[in-house]
Amino acid sequence: MDYLTISGKCYVVFGVANKKSIGAAIASILLDQGAAVYLVVRSEQRRHSVSRLFPQCPVFICDVEDEQQIERVAREIELRLQSDEMGSLAGLVHSIAFANYGEGVKPFHETRKADFLQAVDISCFSLIAIANRFSKLLSPAASVVTISISTTRMAASNYGYMAPIKAALDSSLCFLAKSFSEFSEIRFNAVAPSLLKTSASAGIPGYIDSYLFAEKAVLRKRPLATREAADTAVFLLSQRSSGINCQTIVVDGGMSVNYFDREIVTRTVAP
Repeated sequence: MDYLTISGKCYVVFGVANKKSIGAAIASILLDQGAAVYLVVRSEQRRHSVSRLFPQCPVFICDVEDEQQIERVAREIELRLQSDEMGSLAGLVHSIAFANYGEGVKPFHETRKADFLQAVDISCFSLIAIANRFSKLLSPAASVVTISISTTRMAASNYGYMAPIKAALDSSLCFLAKSFSEFSEIRFNAVAPSLLKTSASAGIPGYIDSYLFAEKAVLRKRPLATREAADTAVFLLSQRSSGINCQTIVVDGGMSVNYFDREIVTRTVAP
């Protein structure tokens, strides 16, 4: 039984980087469920590597900092939909984020304006731009899912200015959903996982130490798997989540209630 009613439908996933990325995990689950998946990556080099991972999927190139490229890839995908006789897109995944940590960790108040604005453009505004360009390609009841973080209210020094940008991404969901409600029932939601073992995360200064802490803070004493966040995203892409809109779904294994775990406290105060 196709409980999620995904089989035979077409989805676009922006932001597959490699086999460890959450975008790749989402694409794999969609394919396992019988969906058609179109992938969008940043560069020609990445297209070659992702095509090897997903030889059954067409892979398109788009640097989301360039709105003309977003417009171009929308046209290319429209033509591919027609040639594949898919009709329209049942859903779209936005799994894109970037921050410049090239100069290491800085106090938040020393954030460079250029870095902040570039991160907003790539990590937040790109969702708005993509939704705009793809609005006519999405089915009237399609689902759009982006990837956020489990909390934007914790001042993790090593994550820096990306938390406020993810907060802006979360806020954008309700405005997009409201705009789209004028002509459709298209939904906008976010999956907000706690710390994951991905290649992108490895580029954050001090991430490994934070990840090891999270492993102890999760109630089950086992870290969150990328697949678990991807499973939630696929559920949100399906019609089984049709009543969920404008929400950020936290997937953290209960970590947010367990910061005063006895083991963590004991290790901290032990002489």
